Amino acid sequence: MASDSPVILTEQGKEGLEQELHKLRSEKHPAVAHRIQELTSDGDVSDNSEYEETKEELVIIEARMREIEHILRRAKVVARGEATDVVQFGSTVTLRDEYDETDTWTLVSPQEANTLRGTISTESPVGAAVMGKRVGESVVVSAPGGDTTFTIEKVE
Repeated sequence: MASDSPVILTEQGKEGLEQELHKLRSEKHPAVAHRIQELTSDGDVSDNSEYEETKEELVIIEARMREIEHILRRAKVVARGEATDVVQFGSTVTLRDEYDETDTWTLVSPQEANTLRGTISTESPVGAAVMGKRVGESVVVSAPGGDTTFTIEKVE
């Protein structure tokens, strides 16, 4: 059963989900549905792998649309608090590891986390470890490959 608890999002995260839903509804779903119509108009589709794959693609698109709609119905947009040196939801934090390498992440909800876009979940091991910490503090994050120590260099 799907949860009805609120989903905390940044304004950018909510806008991104709304844009994704719009694209799915207005572009992807109609295009795939049209492709299914084309394939069925060609006759027997009982042994047609392209038809089966296209049907599966439509199911995935419809499931994602339902998921986004459910998230948006429960969305609670939370603005980042007053700028401080304390890591909080919506903060952009620069971390330095023990090898002197740095990474910069924005802390967001699990529903909008995307490492390719530079966002990580507040519930991820790194996100959870740095929440509430200040610039200059260090945290140890346990991972399958071993523990890593991060020092908070900057909070925006």
